[in-house]
Amino acid sequence: MSPRPRTAVIGLGAMGLPMATRLAAHLPVTAFDVAEARLDRLATAGGTPAATPAEAARDADVVLLAVRDQQQVDAALFGAGGAAETLRPGAAVVVTSTVGPDAARATAARLTDLGVLTVDAPVSGGPVRAGDGDLLIVVGADAKALDLARPVLDLLASTLTVVGENPGDGQSLKAINQLLAGVHIAAAAEAVALARALGLDPGTVVESLRHGAAGSFMFGDRGPRMVETYASDVAPEVKSRLDIFVKDMGIVTGIAKDAHVPVPLASAAQQLYLLGEAAGLAAHDDSSVVTVLSPKAPGSQDRNGAQR
Repeated sequence: MSPRPRTAVIGLGAMGLPMATRLAAHLPVTAFDVAEARLDRLATAGGTPAATPAEAARDADVVLLAVRDQQQVDAALFGAGGAAETLRPGAAVVVTSTVGPDAARATAARLTDLGVLTVDAPVSGGPVRAGDGDLLIVVGADAKALDLARPVLDLLASTLTVVGENPGDGQSLKAINQLLAGVHIAAAAEAVALARALGLDPGTVVESLRHGAAGSFMFGDRGPRMVETYASDVAPEVKSRLDIFVKDMGIVTGIAKDAHVPVPLASAAQQLYLLGEAAGLAAHDDSSVVTVLSPKAPGSQDRNGAQR
């Protein structure tokens, strides 16, 4: 395989666009997204826009999926104008989305029928690290599929962990990652809400504790965004939508149920994200879940100008 495989990226959202932008600096990249503005941004970075997933995948050696959930995976691959219409036998599809082990295995089975390889490679780290090539990527794939995708993955990952040889193996480890991340965000929200109720300055609390034993990546990353939620009438920039954790914690608790492992903290965190979704925060940054525990002052506005 050439060290510069022709690469298609399908999905240019919060993670897909920085990944595609980084890849376009090193590889020939063609991409599809439903939003024309995102395609324009990729074109500025040196990528080639495509009108459909099928067009993006036509000449690709590696197709990287950076979509939200399994429904979008199915649409991108097997829907009208999907990549499966043009994927050539021997190409590899890299699934970076968090969809769960069963969904990854089902997708791989459909691709195998087309003679296409699957690399189960969910990512973690956020948009900034995606653009810097500093992601954690956990992989389930056989040696042939991994070798094909390796030049792409190496540009995106600072830590690449091969969990096993089968699609679904990467998803299993990513679910454990999301269990920890989801619980940490929920714990950060409780800490900020309690600090506020006690009359402490949340910004001082976050800045102090993030450097001590109570700190975590999620507390240090989401804590300042929770503080920003209270400091401004405009909601923080959406870097990770709240409904992503509704989905991911659902995957976590479903896997745990099947494995007969109790996950009381993950289940409690899942309920908090569901409450946030019910409060109309699904499309907001996940840090906004703090307002479920400690609402903003009456009369403040969200980013759309609606009263809260």
